Amino acid sequence: MIQQQMIEAYDRFLLLRTEFMQTFVDLSKNPQNMNFHQKEKIISQFRLLTMDEDPSIQHNAAVALGHLVEHSEELAMIVVKKDILGQLIKSIPSQDQHYKKAAAFVLRAVANHSPELSQAVVDCGGLDALGISLKDPEVKEAAAWAPGNIAQQNAMPAQAVVDADAVSLPLSLNTSELVWEEVNMDTIALLAQMIRSPDAKVKRQVLSTLIQITKHSVKLAEMVIAEDIFSEVMVCLQDPDEHVKTDVITLMWEVVRHNAEFAQKFVNCGGLAEVVDYLDKSHGSMKIPGIMVLGCVASHGENLAMAVILSKGLHQLAICLSEEDNEHIKGATVWSIGQIGHHTPEHAKAVATAGLLPKVLLFYTGASSLEKSLKNILLKCTHLPSLEPLLNNAPSNILNHVLGKFSKVLPHDSEARQEFVMSGGLSKVQEMKAEPGSALWKQINAIKSCFQEKILYYFPFIFHCQKNSLINYSKECNLTKNKS
Repeated sequence: MIQQQMIEAYDRFLLLRTEFMQTFVDLSKNPQNMNFHQKEKIISQFRLLTMDEDPSIQHNAAVALGHLVEHSEELAMIVVKKDILGQLIKSIPSQDQHYKKAAAFVLRAVANHSPELSQAVVDCGGLDALGISLKDPEVKEAAAWAPGNIAQQNAMPAQAVVDADAVSLPLSLNTSELVWEEVNMDTIALLAQMIRSPDAKVKRQVLSTLIQITKHSVKLAEMVIAEDIFSEVMVCLQDPDEHVKTDVITLMWEVVRHNAEFAQKFVNCGGLAEVVDYLDKSHGSMKIPGIMVLGCVASHGENLAMAVILSKGLHQLAICLSEEDNEHIKGATVWSIGQIGHHTPEHAKAVATAGLLPKVLLFYTGASSLEKSLKNILLKCTHLPSLEPLLNNAPSNILNHVLGKFSKVLPHDSEARQEFVMSGGLSKVQEMKAEPGSALWKQINAIKSCFQEKILYYFPFIFHCQKNSLINYSKECNLTKNKS
């Protein structure tokens, strides 16, 4: 009788334990359930549950932990502090595929919060544990995301990912394509080779890891470039998976933003043409990495900016500015146009003659970065016909720069003065009102002083005449002042 009671009690214990674990798994999926009392006491129990004799309990404990730390940095800190993370990592080699997947989820969830927690994953042996999981064909997809999460926080964890032994990292994602002599190659060399995988998910994971490694420092980016990464990833731009293509362009962006040397290597291998083609075929927010690539390349020098122009990159940016409604896309486009046009009068003219200045002005919001982009182009632009449309509705601070260009050129260029009259530019200036003594008022008067009083007096009346009559009148009036 007593023996039967003990068995029944034990069965109830097992049932309640299973119910407790399943309830926690369900509750942990909702971020709103993270504010519970006695967090440390409850989380501490998970250390025992991950070592339970029942594999289903172990698995559910790891899954629940993953969701808990994914939603809360505080809980992630407790998991590290209570050595639950360390115990989880130590148990990975002896566990089944389901547990390894759940454990990989915990590692990337912890690492995703901060550089300190990312480093904690490294210090607990997380990279070695991931290497073991990556050798399992059923687990490699879940495990392959984690190095990217570890590397994304800052340069130290990123360097740890790079320095990890090749066997302990993504080598096993595609071992069938490698030979044994390559087992000790540098991790980045192996990542570069795995980009050739026919599996789109593997490509995305590898590219994600490369992006996170590359973004942190010139040194890490240089290591990626050393593996001829551009030629490897450009092949992926033909992949039918849109996310693979976007990841490739994002990787290019992270590389070229570092310095002119990297940008030049990118240009030399035909990267600009690929980015322009990508922009032509992509839609929505997927355009942003391509737009930023063009801007970053152009920012490093006038020769590189001219390369962007000659590759029809400016034309694609004009299309983005006209056709896209997303404010983030337009903001990125305006920034990139500014990086192209601010170098020399020739660059500014390319932007101006493409009809982009009025479009940029339409997007002008007073944001300092966008205002700087427009002003930098105006400072270099000497093509007056392209500046005239801005006389209609430019805000005073921008209008002051535009009028400044006219006031510098018109006194010394009789042909420009004649064109300024015939195009209606002078009429617009005469209609402008400004506070006496202000910078804008001075610019308006400087322009008016380039013309004889006679033409200024009669101009509003005769401007509506036929163009030929106006030309004849201009000649009769000797439109320009006699400087002799």
